[in-house]
Amino acid sequence: MTEIRKVGFIGVGNMGNPMAGHLVTAGFDVTVFDLRPETMQAFVAQHGGKAAASLAEVARGADAVITMLPNDKVVRKAILGENGDGAAASLGKGALVIDMSTSDPVGTRSLSEALKPLGLEVVDAPVMGGVVFAKDGTLDIMAGGDAAAVERCRPLLQAMGRSLILCGGVGTAHALKALANYVNACALINGIEAMTIGKRFGLDVKLMADALTTMCAGRNHPIEKKIVPQILTRKFGTGMAMGFIAKDVKIAVDMSHALGAYAPLAEKVSELWSAAVDKLGYGLDQTAIARYWEEPTGVSLAADDLEQPNKIKN
Repeated sequence: MTEIRKVGFIGVGNMGNPMAGHLVTAGFDVTVFDLRPETMQAFVAQHGGKAAASLAEVARGADAVITMLPNDKVVRKAILGENGDGAAASLGKGALVIDMSTSDPVGTRSLSEALKPLGLEVVDAPVMGGVVFAKDGTLDIMAGGDAAAVERCRPLLQAMGRSLILCGGVGTAHALKALANYVNACALINGIEAMTIGKRFGLDVKLMADALTTMCAGRNHPIEKKIVPQILTRKFGTGMAMGFIAKDVKIAVDMSHALGAYAPLAEKVSELWSAAVDKLGYGLDQTAIARYWEEPTGVSLAADDLEQPNKIKN
């Protein structure tokens, strides 16, 4: 297994700049490329390394090329080009393409298939955390791809982050990143909606924030309190009936209506819980609502081994 020493880094903007900078600090031979010459110049002045004049130059002789770009379409264009003039044309057989962007996982798998005939492998390694974490090297990084290819990437990824989550085959890391952002996006508007209704009723916003943190975050968050111990294990034993939760959500919706508050998320959540109760039964444990999603999707959330570690820290 060839050790990665020479790295091409495409996209040195707000995130890519500090990430590639950590690679220089870690002793990798780094060449960067960006469509903005001033951005490359700023990188070299700040961190060292070299600036490339083209995609061909940033990839030439590289053991791996890392992309930190807006989306999978831009990544594909940078790697394959429009007429075979992308970075891939200058990469030698056995080199890796490591896409650290937040890309569509379907596009990632398509790119992987396109590069296989060239003897190139793709590893998707999106990050969680913003610019502050990129600067101090404490990003949480997911990785998807062939196990040996991911292992070759480990020294690079560890130079840029504090932890590495091994997700599975190509595209799985990008899938997990999108789903994590979806969960966070739902939680954000969920909290906002609840607090606007509460404010309309007369509750203090700071009091609500403190109380909801205690009641809904940390050890009381549904993933930690219900999904992992009850759904993945198939115990379905929280002791709270599904019908009671449906009733409580409806109370929140009825209150919002009485106040004239805007609550589209609460209305939809109430609709889903009521439909699940009608289909599965009022008295089933609240966590059994998982079946309302599992059955039409054709999957089970049963975990084979809850003790198997996926997260490896530096």
